Amino acid sequence: MAQTADLTGVRAGLLSLPQSVILADGWTRRAIAFVAGAAGALALPPFDFAPAMAIPMTAAVWLIDGSAGQGGRFALAPIRSAAATGWWLGFGYFLAGLWWLGAALLVEADQFAWALPLAVIGLPAALALFPAFGLGLARLLWSPGSLRIFALAAGLGASEWLRGHILTGFPWNDFGMALAQAGPIGQGASLVGLHGLDLFAVLIFAAPATLVDRRPGECFRSNAAAWTAAFLLVALSAYGALRLATGRTEYVEGVKLRLMQPNLPQDAKFRPENGPEILRRYLALSDRATGPERTGVSDVTHLIWPESAFPFILSREPQALASIARALQGKILITGAARIEGDSGGKRGQIFNSIEVLQGDRILSFYDKVHLVPFGEYLPLEGLLRPLGVSHLVPGAWNRGLGPRMLAAPGLPLIAPLICYEAVFPGEAVFPEKQGKRPKFLLNLTNDGWFGKTIGPYQHFAQARLRAIEEGLPLIRVANTGVSAIVDAYGRVIESLPLGEEGLIDGGLPQSTAEPLFARHGTLIFPLLWSLILTAALVGRWRN
Repeated sequence: MAQTADLTGVRAGLLSLPQSVILADGWTRRAIAFVAGAAGALALPPFDFAPAMAIPMTAAVWLIDGSAGQGGRFALAPIRSAAATGWWLGFGYFLAGLWWLGAALLVEADQFAWALPLAVIGLPAALALFPAFGLGLARLLWSPGSLRIFALAAGLGASEWLRGHILTGFPWNDFGMALAQAGPIGQGASLVGLHGLDLFAVLIFAAPATLVDRRPGECFRSNAAAWTAAFLLVALSAYGALRLATGRTEYVEGVKLRLMQPNLPQDAKFRPENGPEILRRYLALSDRATGPERTGVSDVTHLIWPESAFPFILSREPQALASIARALQGKILITGAARIEGDSGGKRGQIFNSIEVLQGDRILSFYDKVHLVPFGEYLPLEGLLRPLGVSHLVPGAWNRGLGPRMLAAPGLPLIAPLICYEAVFPGEAVFPEKQGKRPKFLLNLTNDGWFGKTIGPYQHFAQARLRAIEEGLPLIRVANTGVSAIVDAYGRVIESLPLGEEGLIDGGLPQSTAEPLFARHGTLIFPLLWSLILTAALVGRWRN
C-alpha cells in the first residue's frame, strides 16, 4: 500500500508541474521561460549534455498552452503572449550561450569596454526576437493534441532559418547543435544539414511535454509526437552508427601536414613592433621535433599557420619572406595574412583578411575572406553608428572578398578555404562555383584568441566540425589559441590540440567521402522538411 501511495504521489507531482507552468503568469511566467532557456545552453559545447535541450522545448509547449487571451482562432492576444514568452526563453538561451563574446571587448579595454553591456546583454536581447517570432508563429498554428509539437517545430525551425540568413546571418548555437554533438546522431547532418537538425531537435526534445497530456480518447498509442520523436531517435542513431562503422578513414598519399598552434596572446598580435619576434617564434615552433619521424619542418610537406598570423602585410615585407624561405627549405606554407590590393601613388588600396600559399619567398595563390564578421571586421549601419563613436574591433578598413571559394596549393588537392566565422554557415562551406570541381577538404584558419579560455572556441570548433559531416569533406583546422585539429570526412577528430596550449599537430590529410545528400541538395532539403512539418501542424489545427 505504501508503494502504491508513493507511485500515486510521483504521478501527481508529474502532473502538477505542467499545470504550474501552464497557469504561471506575469514575472513568474517570464522567469520560467528565462531559466528554461538558460538551461538549454548546457546542450551546447563544451558541456554537450543533449537532454538539457528538453528543458526549454518542453517548457515552450506548456507556456504556449497557457498563452492568455480569448477572441477566436486568430486573436492577437495569445499570439502576443506566446511571442513574449519566446523572447524571454531566447534571452536566457543566448545570454547563457554567448556571454563569452564580451571577452573580445576586453582585449583593448580602453577602447571597447564601454560596449560590454551591448555584447553581453544587447546581442542576446536582439537575437531573442527570433524565438519570439517562432513561438508566435507556433501559437498561430497551435492545436490541443500532440500534433501541436509540429506547430512548435514549424515556428522555431522557421525562426532559426531566418536567424541564419537575415542581415548576413548568425547561425550560432542553433537548437540543432544539441543533436550535432550527440554521438552518431550527428551524422544526420549529412542528410539534412544543421537547419534540418533544428527541426528534428524541436520534435524530439519537445515530445516529453505530451507524455503527461490527459485528453479524452488520447493515450500513448495515439501520441503522434512521441512516436515521431522515438522514430527520429532510432533512425538517426542507426544511420549514424552504420555510417561510422562502414566509413574508413583513408589518407591522401604523399601529404605530411604540420599544424602550428602558437597560443599567442591577442593583445600582442596587432602591434607592428612585435612583428620580427612573432615571426621568429613561429619559425622556431614550426621546426620543433615531435618524434623520430618528425624531427623538424624538413620531414613535412605542408606547414599551416593560423588566421591573421602577422601584425604586418607579409607581401610587403621582403625580409620576412626571405626569413621564411630560408627556414622552410622549399616546403609549402599556408598561412593567414592581411593582404593589400590596388594601392598606388601613396594611396592605400583595399585590405583583405586572406589565406596565402607560399613557397620560398613567393606567394603562389591566395583566398580573400567573403563573409566578414559584423562589428568585428566591418560596421553595420556605418553611416549611423560611426558618428556616435562606434567602430569595429579589428583595426583597418576590411574589404569583402569576391570569391570563388577555392584555393590551390602544390601537392594538395583542391581546397575549400574558410576563415574564422565562415565555418559556421551550413550550405556555404563549398560555394557552387559552376566549374564542375569539388574541393577535397575544408581548411579553416581562425584566431579565437579574442575570446580567451571561454566556451566560445569550443562552440566554434563544433560548428566547423559539423561542416565536415554535412559536406563529406575532411577538416584541417588551425587556430591561434585552439582548438586546432585534423577531422575526417565523418566528423571524427583524428588529432587535436586543446584550447590555450602551444604546440604542433603532425598528420596526414584524410580523404573525402562520396558527396552526401545535403552537399548535393542542401537548398531543397530544409524547405521540404519544413513544409511536411507545417502540413502536420495544419492537420492538427484542422482536426481540433
